[in-house]
Amino acid sequence: MPFDTVYSVCPHDCPSACALEVQRIDGNRIGRVRGAEAQSYTRGVVCAKVARYRERQHHPARLSVPLRRIGDKGVGRTAFAPISWDDALDLVAERLSVAAQRHGTETVWPHFYAGTMGRVQRDCIERFRHALRYSRQHSTICNALTDAGWFAGVGAMRGVDGREIAKADLVVIWGGNPVSTQINVMKHVTEARRGRGAKLVVIDPYRTGTAEVADLHLAPLPGTDGALACAIMHVLFAEGYADRGYMAKYTDDPAGLEAHLNHRTPEWAAGITGLPVERIVEFARLYGRTKRSFIRVGYGFSRSRNGAAQMHAVTCLPSVTGAWQYEGGGAHYSNHQGFGLDRTLLEGLDVVDHRTRILDQSRIGPILAGDKRDLGDGPPVTALIIQNTNPMVVSPESGLVRDGFNRDDLFTCVHEQFLTETAAMADIVLPATTFLEHDDLYTAGGHFFLQIGRAVLPPYAECRSNHDVLRDLAKRLGGSHPGFDMTAIEVIEETLRRSDLPPPEQFEEGVWLDCWPGFERGHFLDGFGHRDRKFHFRANWRAIGPNHGALSALPDHVAVTDDGDPERPYRLVAAPSRSFLNTSFNNTPSSIAREGRPTALVHPETLATLGLGDGARIRLGNAKGSVVLHARAFDGLQPRTVVAEGLWPNSAFEEGIGINLLTSADPGLPKGGAVFHDTAIWLRPA
Repeated sequence: MPFDTVYSVCPHDCPSACALEVQRIDGNRIGRVRGAEAQSYTRGVVCAKVARYRERQHHPARLSVPLRRIGDKGVGRTAFAPISWDDALDLVAERLSVAAQRHGTETVWPHFYAGTMGRVQRDCIERFRHALRYSRQHSTICNALTDAGWFAGVGAMRGVDGREIAKADLVVIWGGNPVSTQINVMKHVTEARRGRGAKLVVIDPYRTGTAEVADLHLAPLPGTDGALACAIMHVLFAEGYADRGYMAKYTDDPAGLEAHLNHRTPEWAAGITGLPVERIVEFARLYGRTKRSFIRVGYGFSRSRNGAAQMHAVTCLPSVTGAWQYEGGGAHYSNHQGFGLDRTLLEGLDVVDHRTRILDQSRIGPILAGDKRDLGDGPPVTALIIQNTNPMVVSPESGLVRDGFNRDDLFTCVHEQFLTETAAMADIVLPATTFLEHDDLYTAGGHFFLQIGRAVLPPYAECRSNHDVLRDLAKRLGGSHPGFDMTAIEVIEETLRRSDLPPPEQFEEGVWLDCWPGFERGHFLDGFGHRDRKFHFRANWRAIGPNHGALSALPDHVAVTDDGDPERPYRLVAAPSRSFLNTSFNNTPSSIAREGRPTALVHPETLATLGLGDGARIRLGNAKGSVVLHARAFDGLQPRTVVAEGLWPNSAFEEGIGINLLTSADPGLPKGGAVFHDTAIWLRPA
């Protein structure tokens, strides 16, 4: 069958933002999807989920027309009837207007996140909210804690180019599982191992797919990575691995740090982390004697109440050894803010009213339940417009989220590609384009390529893009901004011009532009991001967020986690799976076939104490409720740790609600952030 190959960019919630080569068949369908060979980070590699993207693009359950609810919430397709686009948008505008007239504009909450990472199609909802003075959003569900911890030390939201992993002699994957979640990292790790004999160390509470192939795996108890990092630094100072010359030039208080760590010994950390002393010392010495050591920081270990402090502690390591000064050395978290992109037009930053309240995205359950800690003296949320997220599954405290969406006085419009659990609760559902059907601009966490993805297929059926829908709604509601008068590509072109970046025609293959700032700046040899140009061992948490009282300025173990009690002795980690990405791909046949069913990884000793074996039904619970999963006997974690991989549809669970029923909406310190991996539970036979 005739096809041509077109370039695009993966839009999904992953640091890689892969450049893609897509087989386009007859101009209307796609075949295989590959990583673009010519882009030097992607290097021809793409995850299995996206390689099979035709399953999602041409899925028979894709939404095709606008829908109006005529039946009960949560029932499914039979509860909806088709409606025209004009009637649907008119009705949404009317309901938002009525809500605002009754309670004030802050009663409307545009709620979104990373179903697409494109700067135009994702962030246009910010322009929409700002132009109409709707409630703002504190986006905490993913990176608020990691951002706070990284910024506390580094002072700038960028790191060493991910391509330099291939030039490292030691790669440390801390709190991530790139075999499942960011396969491109493993491409560069493999090059380093084959070409340089590099060692791979993985630090993660359980033996992930990445840990399976590592030279060394350390599995601390969840929420104890800060203690581990402190003990490693204790050894670095005590055994002469610290680069005192580097620290004198580039860091703020090396003497204070050394004195502070004097009693943070491996023995001290072993009692907190559950790790053997000798393993802590083994890794510390390996790290200390390897100049070209590259730490690829993940998100997992930050998703606890002390997550920002843990991130800060880990980022101190390359500043103690001076690894930043070597090619293939240093650390990398995210480069999303390393492109010098002027986001004013994209997000409507020129019309923000800073008096408008900010609501914490991760606390949508308490917010919809009317929690005064969130709402204060402001109005209840009585109208939601939702894009790019599925809070009925992904948000913590799912029981509260479900109850909130069931409120009779709540109007909800969801713009989606599928009838998700959240869409099934909506009053109006609007069909959305995929990334192959609209234009967009992409920054990346994992590399320094700025990329443009152009529409390579016509929109499916009556689907419309986020940008077009919000532009049409804003005009109905009287919202005014130049961005509403532009097409998506016009927004991209003007944003590039304002950012002093080349126009689209100068991007390689029309898709990617390498924005790597060079070795000296990329390795902070011209100074770190703080005003004094130093790396800060002594974090100024007060400047980062209001809830800083429990945090230590110098790296430490901050014991504020839900560490359990005799009634709840186990620690739950709700980790990503290989075949799902949040709730994207959890409805594609190949992903479901690979993942099987909702499963809890439980240590064999723990199962034995319950009188259970491999494959048994097991109930996990706490004060918020309980869920039933099937147990898999797994010795790659500590007996107190339980892991449930993947955000399955609620319907995949026996009682119709998923794992986030158990997770807390408590904000992490000091400025909020979801604490998905900070959950104490009990276990019982089901």
